[in-house]
Amino acid sequence: MASATATDGRTRDRVAQLLLERGTATAAELGAELGLSPAAIRKHLDAMQAEQMVETREVRVSGPRGRGRPAKHFMLTAAAREGFPHHYDGIATAALRWIAEHHGPEAVSAFAASQVAGLQERLAAALRSAGEEPMARAEALAEALTAEGYAASATTIASGGQLCQHHCPVAHVAAEFPQLCDAETEVISRLIGTHVQRLATIAHGDGVCTTHIPATTVRTDTHD
Repeated sequence: MASATATDGRTRDRVAQLLLERGTATAAELGAELGLSPAAIRKHLDAMQAEQMVETREVRVSGPRGRGRPAKHFMLTAAAREGFPHHYDGIATAALRWIAEHHGPEAVSAFAASQVAGLQERLAAALRSAGEEPMARAEALAEALTAEGYAASATTIASGGQLCQHHCPVAHVAAEFPQLCDAETEVISRLIGTHVQRLATIAHGDGVCTTHIPATTVRTDTHD
C-alpha cells in the first residue's frame, strides 16, 4: 500500500510538472506523455482536483468546433504553483514597500532594472550563437529561461511569435509591484532585438506569462 501511494505521488508530481511547463493540457495529452491509460490519468486528475491542485478551464479553439463536447483543459491552481521553488520571501515585498514609500515608484523601477541585469547577462550569453532572426532568438531565450526556472517555450503564430513562461519566480512580489514585470519585458525586448508586448502575466492572475513578438521586425538594439 505504501509503495502504491509513493508511486501515485510521483505520477502526480510528473503531472504537475507537465502542467507547469505547458500551462494547460487535456487528460489525453497528459496520458499520452506519461504513458497512462485514460482511466488512470483521470484518476490522478480527479485526486489532484479534489486536493485543489488542478482546475479546469475552457480554451478557445480556432476553426469550426466538432460535434462532440470540448475536452477539458487542466491547469495548476495558484496554491499548487506554490509548491515549486520561489526565489524570494516576504521580506522582498516589505523591502519594496519601504523603497516605494521613501523614494517613490521611480526608485522601485530602478531597483527592478538592477535585479534583472544579472539575468540579462546570463541570458545574453546563451543567445550568442542564436543568430539575428527574432524567432530563433526567442527559441534560444525560452531554453535559457527554462534553465533559470521559468519553464518557458516559444511558438510561431500567424501574427509573429509568442514567448510563454509557465512559472514566475517572483509572481507574488510582482503582483504588487508590476515594475518587476516591466523590467523583465524590457530584457526580453533587448535580447530578441525588437519591440515586444506582454499580453498576460501570472502575477496578474493569468495561467501563463505571454509575450507577443511581432512578425515584421527590425533589430534596434544589441545585448553585447
